[in-house]
Amino acid sequence: MKEDVLEQIVDDYLQHRGYFTQHNVRFRPRRDHSDYLASQDSVSSDVDVVGIDPRRAGVDRVVVVSCKAWQVGFDATAKLAELNGLKKNPKRETWRHFRELWIPKWSEAFRSVVEDLTGESTFSYRIAVTHLRGDADAWAVDPTIKSNLSGCSFGFLTLEEMWSRMLAELGTSPASSEIGRLAQLLKAARLTNSGR
Repeated sequence: MKEDVLEQIVDDYLQHRGYFTQHNVRFRPRRDHSDYLASQDSVSSDVDVVGIDPRRAGVDRVVVVSCKAWQVGFDATAKLAELNGLKKNPKRETWRHFRELWIPKWSEAFRSVVEDLTGESTFSYRIAVTHLRGDADAWAVDPTIKSNLSGCSFGFLTLEEMWSRMLAELGTSPASSEIGRLAQLLKAARLTNSGR
């Protein structure tokens, strides 16, 4: 089940790009893992959207997307500083939002479930955001993230990027997705910068 609008947009965007998708793929560390702590590891986490395009090869064959539909947007510099302990998150520990990127036992579980689902051990990992601020490039070179996603590509996917690409690529034949159809109707009504 798609739980939020950003997740629905990511789903439609990936399908528009030719991917088959699955939602809310659950994972958690193995109980026999040497670092397993029942108090922190017994409840599953999930990744929002996994897409596979059998026509593609390499890390682009599978795309795994975690959605952060935060109204204030995503400050990449601040969030990475919180993960590295250089800045405090006043609410919830930041690593809990990014377990699969930050904690090796969670990363192992995450990568295992993606491989079980898709047959691929390397893939493209994206964080979908409403609006991106700060130094996004620092995430891809952070040693912890690089280690936990070894062999995979990493990046951010913004709402603007998805919307712009769909507007540019959609023709007049009815789109197969709700977001695609909305984009077509807004184009037809000349409510976008793309015109017809």
